[in-house]
Amino acid sequence: MKVVVIGAGVVGVTTAYYLAKSGHQVTVVEKEPEAAALASAGNAGLIAPGHSFAWASPTAPKELLRSLTVEDTALRINPLKAPGMAIWGLKFLRECNAERAAKNTLVKLRLAQYSQRMLDQISSDEHIDYDDIHEGLLYLYRDQKRFEAGVKKMKFLQDHGQKQDVLDPDGIVEAEPYFAPVKDKLAGAIYGVTDSSGDSVKFTRRLQSICERMGSKFVLGKGVTRMNASAGKVQSVALDDGESIAGDAFVLSAGVQSPKIARTVGVKLAIAPAKGYSATFPIKGGDGAMKMRIGCVDEELLVAWCRIGDKLRVTSSAEFTGYETTYNEHDLRLIRKLTHDLLPEAAEYDKGSYRACNRPMTPDGPPILGQAGPDNLFINSGHGHMGFTMACGSSKLVADVIDGKKTDIPIEGLTLTSRP
Repeated sequence: MKVVVIGAGVVGVTTAYYLAKSGHQVTVVEKEPEAAALASAGNAGLIAPGHSFAWASPTAPKELLRSLTVEDTALRINPLKAPGMAIWGLKFLRECNAERAAKNTLVKLRLAQYSQRMLDQISSDEHIDYDDIHEGLLYLYRDQKRFEAGVKKMKFLQDHGQKQDVLDPDGIVEAEPYFAPVKDKLAGAIYGVTDSSGDSVKFTRRLQSICERMGSKFVLGKGVTRMNASAGKVQSVALDDGESIAGDAFVLSAGVQSPKIARTVGVKLAIAPAKGYSATFPIKGGDGAMKMRIGCVDEELLVAWCRIGDKLRVTSSAEFTGYETTYNEHDLRLIRKLTHDLLPEAAEYDKGSYRACNRPMTPDGPPILGQAGPDNLFINSGHGHMGFTMACGSSKLVADVIDGKKTDIPIEGLTLTSRP
């Protein structure tokens, strides 16, 4: 079967991999000149089932309102820049109760745990080195009351099979000696023992080469402007250079552009762009710096970081400001604050590279997977800030649905028809 995959981020390329493994003739279309060039290139590098909580929670509305007047909030909205988000926002608010937040978190956790197993399997089967570190992740707290609340919150994941340890400051230093000089700034941490980190760009591009060896074709630097459907099926996709590509099945994995493309065949996807900021710094030479090995999340600032090879990746914020990806020095203030407070000697901060990218967020949190609209159209999009964590699992599920196979885990809560 000829399958066209729209989008060559980590989600699109892993989709192509599983389809090619099943014997399909795969063509991947990507508007950027290379794979993994946008959200996949600006992520935190964390594979974090231990951070699967849905953003839509009972505390989220207060946080968003606070962002209108307080600068240093991790979740922010700018109504002037994102005027078209009313419908998405109402759906988000509908999910902000305890019952729905718990349900959505479990859907995300189930997918994230499964996806991590699939990622490990792919990297083992295909011998892919992506600078992965399997030492767990630390979720750090500076305030004692926040730490105690975090322990209670994390117990929900522990009760559903996610292995996590509670650490005091001494335990943090034992797990990651790099924090010894700043131990007095930390109240405690949750140690996600089985979480990991790695370079999603390196993984994606090496997997692209494997797909090409299996016969898959990558059409890069050409965007899809619309899908052409008739008789209840998508017949082809039109490209921005006037060409078109026909196929028997189509998978939409175009990140924040997925809703626009889906609308051309009457499919509505509740996916909004959440802008995040990313910084990459050369790690300082010397034994002290290179011992830093465990990726972390500061649970107060919601700034995440990890070591990727000889670089330090730091990411922050989720801003709903429309589709623009501009940034200035002021936007990097949380990254500056974190590195100054906890990692002052870790990297050469005067040699950083920066970017802003839009992550495709659904109102409830889980991505949208499976068939939608035309019989031969399948969605694999809306992974938010957990694209690397969830990519392999969601792609395996979608490939199995296309092949008519029983999925390894339930797909309920992930399809358009199984969510409100």
